[in-house]
Amino acid sequence: MEGRRKALLFTLCFFSFCLPSFSSLPSYQTLIPTSHSLPSASPTSFQPESEPVSESLIGSELGSDSELSSITLNLDHIDALSSNRTPQELFTSRLQRDSRRVESIATLAARVPRRNATHAPRPGGFSSSVVSGLSQGSGEYFTRLGVGTPARYVYMVLDTGSDIVWLQCAPCRRCYSQSDPIFDPRKSRTYSTIPCSSPLCRRLDSAGCNTRRRSCLYQVSYGDGSFTVGDFATETLTFRRNRVKGVAVGCGHDNEGLFVGAAGLLGLGKGRLSFPGQTGRRFNQKFSYCLVDRSASSKPSSVVFGNAAVSRTAKFTPLLSNPKLDTFYYVELLGISVGGTRVPGVAASLFKLDPIGNGGVIIDSGTSVTRLVRPAYIAMRDAFRVGAKSLKRAPDYSLFDTCFDLSHQNEVKVPTLVLHFRGADVSLPATNYLIPVDTNGKFCFAFAGTMSGLSIIGNIQQQGFRVVYDLMGSRVGFAPRGCA
Repeated sequence: MEGRRKALLFTLCFFSFCLPSFSSLPSYQTLIPTSHSLPSASPTSFQPESEPVSESLIGSELGSDSELSSITLNLDHIDALSSNRTPQELFTSRLQRDSRRVESIATLAARVPRRNATHAPRPGGFSSSVVSGLSQGSGEYFTRLGVGTPARYVYMVLDTGSDIVWLQCAPCRRCYSQSDPIFDPRKSRTYSTIPCSSPLCRRLDSAGCNTRRRSCLYQVSYGDGSFTVGDFATETLTFRRNRVKGVAVGCGHDNEGLFVGAAGLLGLGKGRLSFPGQTGRRFNQKFSYCLVDRSASSKPSSVVFGNAAVSRTAKFTPLLSNPKLDTFYYVELLGISVGGTRVPGVAASLFKLDPIGNGGVIIDSGTSVTRLVRPAYIAMRDAFRVGAKSLKRAPDYSLFDTCFDLSHQNEVKVPTLVLHFRGADVSLPATNYLIPVDTNGKFCFAFAGTMSGLSIIGNIQQQGFRVVYDLMGSRVGFAPRGCA
């Protein structure tokens, strides 16, 4: 009898204290509304006078067989290139870009895959267009890097939803307005066109061939009718004082409607032609970024390539493979807790990536507001409304259907929110899900529902975390307070 009593006590102890319980999660956290406002168009953090334009000033060179290195770069939000607009105008424009991007990503993810992994270039040009799915203004953050030898510095948008590196090039048949002089490959000693017969050319979704020069052509068309067309070449890119040689880039001579202000795009997607895909051995297939909350901090965001990208405090979740699309970073979301309690209506089955590549959840740097499949969103939203019933409600705003009047409030308590990924519980700060939408104290719950089967974790929810992409380990990590 005594033995049974001890066994019973041990069992109670084990299940009551020794196993983690979601009920032990904190229920509320503090939000200070007066410390957060709509971000303005802050000046860029880049100092042109510190950039080396002479080859003799450049430090290390990173070739295909060089030893591993790490590079850290500042990131600025694309709003910094629109200094003549008010904070309200910038926020409205951001939400409009966001809606177009989400729609385009969903369209791309739903496409029927092509059967062949490589594509022979079409002689004489292009007979049809490949649609990348991403619409005008894709990507929310940019950095400054050098192109060619000697290095010419330009702004480039970084985007985890794109698989190609490209920029505008002279001579231009059509070019949109950008902040810097357009890159002229004729003035670079390291620019080299790629032959039509090259394996690099065959990796393009839509490759053409200049039959006179036998050189590869690329074309990317975007969901809103914008496009970039030109030569596919290899070139040297300079990041601060580090040169990365032999990067395949699109040199666009015919470009319309894209990225006003920036020269082009540095694709950070999971595909083979993205910057991480091409430079895997040099940076050990690792990169990370930390995006600051621009409504409360003047510090720049940052991106790191190499082993230094991995934070010791990161919690990791495995990357999933989509059989029909290798661009996006898919993860497994198991559930969500609001106010310290798992939301019953948010089941893992709602976020499942099926065997043919439909559904699922992606992490995306260029989407601002997290979209969840509608049943999951409604269940989470309703749980949040119950927990926030003491806050004064306000009318809906744009895509947000749960808003509050926090004017004249110095401090409020809001329900906690935790995203439960496989292997990683990510507790969001209050400022990552209750955000200002005007200058009068209105704050809204920064999630939205989607009718597509694809859920997207956006950059507002990623703020303040160092988001680590460890492609060698096939995992993504989240390190809180990672921007220090």
